[in-house]
Amino acid sequence: MKDTKQSQELLERAEKLITAAKKSGADAADAVVVRGKSKSVSVRLGKVENTQSAESDDFSLRVFVGNKVASVSAGQGGDDQTLAERAVAMAKVSPEDPYVSLANKEDLVSEIIDLDLFDATEISSNDMTDAALAMEESAMAVEGVANSLGAGASSGMGGLVLATSDGFSGSYAVSGFGRSVSVLAGEGTAMERDYEFDSRVFYSDLDAPEAIGVAAAERAVKRLNPRQVPTASDMTIVFDPRVSRGIFGHLIGAINGASVARKTSFLRDQMGEQILPEGVSIIDDPKIARKSASRPFDGEGVDGNAMTMVDKGVLENWYLSTSLAKQLGLKTNGRGSRAGNNVGASSTNVLVSPGSMSAKDLIGSVKSGLYVTEVIGQGVNMVTGEYSRGASGYWIENGVLTFPVSEITIASNLKDMFKRIVLADDIDPKYSIAAPTIAVEGMTLAGN
Repeated sequence: MKDTKQSQELLERAEKLITAAKKSGADAADAVVVRGKSKSVSVRLGKVENTQSAESDDFSLRVFVGNKVASVSAGQGGDDQTLAERAVAMAKVSPEDPYVSLANKEDLVSEIIDLDLFDATEISSNDMTDAALAMEESAMAVEGVANSLGAGASSGMGGLVLATSDGFSGSYAVSGFGRSVSVLAGEGTAMERDYEFDSRVFYSDLDAPEAIGVAAAERAVKRLNPRQVPTASDMTIVFDPRVSRGIFGHLIGAINGASVARKTSFLRDQMGEQILPEGVSIIDDPKIARKSASRPFDGEGVDGNAMTMVDKGVLENWYLSTSLAKQLGLKTNGRGSRAGNNVGASSTNVLVSPGSMSAKDLIGSVKSGLYVTEVIGQGVNMVTGEYSRGASGYWIENGVLTFPVSEITIASNLKDMFKRIVLADDIDPKYSIAAPTIAVEGMTLAGN
């Protein structure tokens, strides 16, 4: 059974809030419910450490009086008319905002399509416990693993219910299931940590607990006895997909309309310019079935379709909501998102075009360099693009991964990194940012 009955009840409440707002003097209004439900179990060394369960349906009402706007949060048991009157009173004394408004009617979704985003499978706490224990047990059985940092399993859902005074009414729910484990390998002060996880919309798509445990253990053991390497400039750094997804995440953040409007993006003046090599494109697609970042409409009810953000290296679009689009003199592209009482913009499923060579061949093309599997620290300046992160991974010598490396720092500028990027073809589409192994030339490595 799909999550329809409760969504319909919430939608009816949202519509009542809209009616109350209009009666109270609002020129326009929307009501939204951000939904959340989660259940999780964590274990360590064969014992259950923690179990959690949470559920929330967070209402908010946004009202417009001319160019003035106000938002209030609503409890499920509150009086709709009283709430609406308070919101309208707040709007009347608020400063004018020339950019904020409901989305235009012609931009709204006319038909809400089913993207197969909800799996009604109920996972018991016992089943979650069994999965977590199985992950930990399989990891601890790998030679060289000395301790567990814990394993966990989770299930839940999130979603959106939205009604507007322009006649839009819709809802969707996205289920989620996850498994993760983290272990330590080695002895004494020479221990190394690593982890593995899986997260899916449908329970049946999850990787087996035993496979997740073994993968985490093998990663940790492989990191034992790391060395430091000398400081060097003009180095080729190869990034594991775990890390490259974050690299492209910085690009996605830099082309968010909110950052551009605030002038806090290092790409704010780059629209229409070459920011990636000619062979690299990035598509954002909110309508891929069974993907956690998919949605049939955005946070304003706008119809968002697949959109090319970067076309053959050239920046083509920002992520925009209605208000952000107005600030930038553009038109919304259906990337509005709700965060509390605010409407911003966000990405959905980000698809980076794959390169022409395998990850093995990409590594094999590097005579001397570093393969990065993890970065730490917050050394990314999104205003200037300066990039400096602590890193660990493996030294590349004559195209072969040789020994583990730790306690180093890698640095460059993201603008330069993106222009010099080389992509492998190992795209894993299960992640919201689907990016492959990448290599970047000309970076600085700070070692011993």
